[in-house]
Amino acid sequence: MSETRIGVIGLGHVGRALAERASAAGFIVQGLDVSPAAVAAARASGIAVAPDLASLLKTCPIALVCVFDDGQFKDVVGTIAARAVCAGRPELVINAATCSPAAVESAAAELRRQEIAFIELPLSGSSVQIRLGEALGLVGADDAVLAHYVEVITVLSPQHFHVGPPGAGARAKLASNLVLGLNRAALAEGIVFAERLGLDGHRFLELLRRSPAYSRAVDTVGARMVARDFATRSRLAQHRKDLALILAQAGGGNAGPGLPLARAHLDLLDRAIALGLGDCDNAAVIAALTTTTDADSPRID
Repeated sequence: MSETRIGVIGLGHVGRALAERASAAGFIVQGLDVSPAAVAAARASGIAVAPDLASLLKTCPIALVCVFDDGQFKDVVGTIAARAVCAGRPELVINAATCSPAAVESAAAELRRQEIAFIELPLSGSSVQIRLGEALGLVGADDAVLAHYVEVITVLSPQHFHVGPPGAGARAKLASNLVLGLNRAALAEGIVFAERLGLDGHRFLELLRRSPAYSRAVDTVGARMVARDFATRSRLAQHRKDLALILAQAGGGNAGPGLPLARAHLDLLDRAIALGLGDCDNAAVIAALTTTTDADSPRID
């Protein structure tokens, strides 16, 4: 394991957390990102940064993809596939990005044709939970491929669940993200309502922990909602992107039938983004439920 070389493509919150986990486990890690801020943050964490994608792929037999969306994922996979005849191509691609099932299945097929192994590993949890090994990895992989690389997956995500072949992880991530996002939105609305009734927000969270209304969102994001602390652990705009994917999978894009709560949640996220909170934490959804005259202003430092 100490000689395992892994290249992390995308050094945002998720990519940096995974790079730090891999480095702490003794992997030789290189990263890459087009954002100077992400590169600076990675270097501050002790992560070496490759000058370009070709250099990273040449030296790292495992490529861990942590990009934003389908388009970026397809670009990376296309570059990797184009290098299939070159020396130094990766032997394994792991995708930790939340993508559409179709994009994942297409990538897996393209890489399989080039005899490059593929595992999808979207993670359910914030970057803090990922860094601590507490996030749940939703694995989409062929049985034999997962068995061969299970030690690598266990380092990146000690808690992981093999959902099925490539594409199954994306489906599981979208379905679980729907529930997760609604839990957060319901908690935010409950906090706002409790506060307007004159209840103390923190005591209300303690009440929820003892009641049938409890969900893990109370522990992961409740206190920060009450404090209006929106320091980023997982970006609200990224969840909005995931929610658009969810509705597209339901059919009809943003008007996806049969998901009325998800559509209402999308509107709520759009209101938060209109307030300039897209790059803030998902806790900022509570701001979309309060008026601009509320006494508390969000803290995003």
